[in-house]
Amino acid sequence: MSGAGSAGPVRAVAAVDLGATSGRVMIGRVGAGVLELEQVARFANGPVEREDGWHWDIEALWGHVRAGLAEALRREPAIESVGIDSWAVDYGLLRDGELVAEPFHYRDERSARGVDAVHAVVPFNELYRRNGLQFLPFNTVYQYAADARLAAAESSLLIPDLFAERLTGRRVAERTNASTTGLLDVHTGEWDAALAGALGLPASVLPPLVDPGETVGLAADLDALPVVAVGSHDTASAVVAVPMSSANAAYISCGTWGLVGLELEEPIVTDAARRANFTNEGGVDGRIRFLHNVTGLWLLSETVRAWSEADGAPVDLGQLLSAAGSAPTPDRLFDADDPSLAAPGDMPTRIAALLGSEAPGRSGRPMFARTIVESIAQAFATTLRTAASLAEREIDVVHLVGGGALNTLLCQATADRSGLPVLAGPVEATALGNVLVQARALGAFGPDAPLADLRALVAAAFPPRRFEPRS
Repeated sequence: MSGAGSAGPVRAVAAVDLGATSGRVMIGRVGAGVLELEQVARFANGPVEREDGWHWDIEALWGHVRAGLAEALRREPAIESVGIDSWAVDYGLLRDGELVAEPFHYRDERSARGVDAVHAVVPFNELYRRNGLQFLPFNTVYQYAADARLAAAESSLLIPDLFAERLTGRRVAERTNASTTGLLDVHTGEWDAALAGALGLPASVLPPLVDPGETVGLAADLDALPVVAVGSHDTASAVVAVPMSSANAAYISCGTWGLVGLELEEPIVTDAARRANFTNEGGVDGRIRFLHNVTGLWLLSETVRAWSEADGAPVDLGQLLSAAGSAPTPDRLFDADDPSLAAPGDMPTRIAALLGSEAPGRSGRPMFARTIVESIAQAFATTLRTAASLAEREIDVVHLVGGGALNTLLCQATADRSGLPVLAGPVEATALGNVLVQARALGAFGPDAPLADLRALVAAAFPPRRFEPRS
């Protein structure tokens, strides 16, 4: 993907972007009027089941990252730095310089025990006032409370920080991702050691905090390249690349999850926000990502996976969505956030149970897919209205970025159900945000360039597609 024509020096960086279903390594090139991405590696990622539950195959993932970075440097020797982002909340425990065990996957059921243990000591009302996080049973604080290995660990590193440590030897916690743990004070942006102590969690495992744009260290095995902290929570990086030009814009970062919300200067931790289960997570430049997690394209991808396994052959998603677009608008939807849809497994049967009908045969698949897309869009629309009410803001446009921007059926359904224009793209928002924060740290935008300058470059290089609501 490429942007406008070249003018002036161009800076090259490498972006490692790890999602819950796939990862990639990209070369980013940034200059005056230039914003380009070149994918050099893409690889599958996902949960693996072990005897004690669901985990990440972290060593396989690390192998892909190392190979991708080597290929990036082979293709572009002028690369000046590396940045890493990933999904949130999951972590690796270190002792004597080694992983204690494979990191657990956030969908593993063990965290339910942690929820009870945490709330027995600190009621959710108080927890929300301190950390500003929506209730999700897999937030790191709940995982910690269920993890018997924690007491023997020297350090706990979130996934991007774990890989940064392997490259540089330095243990840190990048602040946007640290904000998803439940142990960061939403008002000060610092670790809440008192909360950790009250919960019996060793604050000693929490590493020093760094901000996006800071250099973590040098990667000795990569020609001493600087590893630069970016918005290491993938949504934080994605929001950097949302080409917002309106103060009343909302965003949806849509992939496995749909992160629906607003960018604010200050957190909102009112009782109304808590009841609506909205979260206040850290953004780049000290911004607040005020949002709610809606289950996103995970529902569709898991459904397609189940059908493919049943057929013994891959189901073509493009053909399925094309047929779904010709299906009638469904009369009945389901709650995209229903807890029964959270774990991997037979998604079509679970959704059919919510709809009160039997799982469809082959002939019913386009309508079933249409129902999934419309249900996701309805959840997006409801969340947008709630966000506007809580923030006392009148939303005038919705930016939908990430892989969901390619799903025209979803974009149009979101516009129709929200009554708001939807601007779709860029698709690779997370990688772009990663690249832009690195480039700014290298001086590509001049000193103290605001996010607006970065977003203007995104808008020029990747003009979004507009979907108007239909009556």
